Amino acid sequence: MRKPFVAGNWKMHKTAAEAVALVEELKPLLADTTQVEVAVCPPYTSLVAVQQALAGSSIGLGAQNVHWEASGAFTGEISAEMLLTSGCKYAIIGHSERRQYFADTDETVNRKLTAALGAGMVPIVCVGETLEQREAGQIEAVVLGQLNGALQGIQAKDASRIVLAYEPVWAIGTGKTATSAQAEEVHALIRGRLKALYGPEVADAIRLQYGGSVKPDNAAELFAQPNIDGGLIGGAALKAEDFAAIVQAAG
Repeated sequence: MRKPFVAGNWKMHKTAAEAVALVEELKPLLADTTQVEVAVCPPYTSLVAVQQALAGSSIGLGAQNVHWEASGAFTGEISAEMLLTSGCKYAIIGHSERRQYFADTDETVNRKLTAALGAGMVPIVCVGETLEQREAGQIEAVVLGQLNGALQGIQAKDASRIVLAYEPVWAIGTGKTATSAQAEEVHALIRGRLKALYGPEVADAIRLQYGGSVKPDNAAELFAQPNIDGGLIGGAALKAEDFAAIVQAAG
């Protein structure tokens, strides 16, 4: 049985003080949550402060990106080891905004994934199609192409540690949400490809999150789908009550 996992991607929001305030608001709301794995992913500048604020809670800490090299002349980048020493267990990799604005490719996603796994982190790898690609009937080609690229060379023994997030790009921050049937269709497609790559046992162990305008009022229906194991939450993760309600919907 896969344990549901809900992660909040705070994107470029919250100073360190604001991040701590949000965590302090969130902790009592999720104090009794045991059936759902929960993480928050603040900006780099807030990681240490948030780690300290999370002490004693069951909420985990994640980063929004990771570099594929352990160290070196990569101005502005952060390595997996640096994230670990800041308290991070998780790293989001290949988010559509990284692909769109910062030149992430299937190849660099694969390299980042390999680095995160090598450091013992839990990678949250994002895949998803744009509205134009969906309307052109390219959902399967795009999503499975990104999946194949990300998992290139990843062995079955490591694959079960990966979390995959399907995020239809047309539903991120737009207020549009894939219907539960649309989301489940793509999640089932992803699960099918994982079975082909790694066999049914490993494929059934990998958690698949949905990301794209998840809110308290649609979370339960999305999370009730057989292949949706939680969510990667954007805007709603910035409001403690909304995020807590989404987490509770996953339980």
